[in-house]
Amino acid sequence: MDFDWTMALGSFLVAIIVGLTGMGGGALMTPMLVTFFGVSPLAAVSSDLVAAAVMKPVGSAVHYRQGTIDMRLVKWLCLGSVPAAFSGVLLARALGHGDSVENVIGKAMGAALMIAAAGLVLRGYLAYRGRAGSGGDGDPSPKITVRPVPTVLIGVVGGLVVGITSVGSGSLIIVALLALYPALKANQLVGTDLLQAVPLVFAAAIGHLLFGDFRMEVTAALLAGSIPGVYLGSRISSRAPSTLIRRVLALVLVASSLKMFGVPAVPLAWTMVVLTAATVAAWLALRHRVAPRRDTLSSPVVSPGVAGASGEQSERGPTMAA
Repeated sequence: MDFDWTMALGSFLVAIIVGLTGMGGGALMTPMLVTFFGVSPLAAVSSDLVAAAVMKPVGSAVHYRQGTIDMRLVKWLCLGSVPAAFSGVLLARALGHGDSVENVIGKAMGAALMIAAAGLVLRGYLAYRGRAGSGGDGDPSPKITVRPVPTVLIGVVGGLVVGITSVGSGSLIIVALLALYPALKANQLVGTDLLQAVPLVFAAAIGHLLFGDFRMEVTAALLAGSIPGVYLGSRISSRAPSTLIRRVLALVLVASSLKMFGVPAVPLAWTMVVLTAATVAAWLALRHRVAPRRDTLSSPVVSPGVAGASGEQSERGPTMAA
């Protein structure tokens, strides 16, 4: 078995993003295997999920020690995601084999990536507005009311998509959690999602070991890079989530999605240039709109000169009266 060190390096870089944001495992790892290393989509999904079954516990253990996990959400998510993930593998198996099946899985992966990118943009927008209207990330952890039925449904949909494409354990579920529980802090979202993904990817990995196209040499390279990468990213994320990483990740998700749909290299490059410019322009416009609101929410500042004058006046008042 030949060990691919370049694949291990790519896995290391992707795993850092997973640890930082809770997103990008299947959304980046699987397209990387297909696009840069020529692995078939079904084999990439199978090998990535088996590697994720080992990688996810490492990242979630860091967040568990930091106390950035909501165990109530983990319970309800797993109730829906674990059986759905195994069912997704069976559904992919029922499609059969051959080029047509690989094409269907590739297109499904592309659609999942595009949805994940759109959700990530929405997540960033809501998070930015939330920080503008609050005290920021330094606020204490919010108390949320768990909604069992919608949470289980998020797990079912996310698990089904993960079982078929390996995309969704972070990219889709974490965005859905943000929409359902907007009060959750960024590191809570990442930590909760990483822990709920452990049994989810285990169920999907077992299904792919039994019915998929698992390749040991691919999984070994992924594990060699992903374990130290996700540990490093989680250590950083548990203390200071990175908004810049999320913006870059959204662009990478779009590029991966377009590649899955067969967009040629030159049009893809120009598309990403335009999207990058549009992203910068939109961010500057949003910052300009939210900045005045942030100023009005902050307490008024009295200049020292005014304060001194008022203080002197108040001191002179009783003297003159006397």
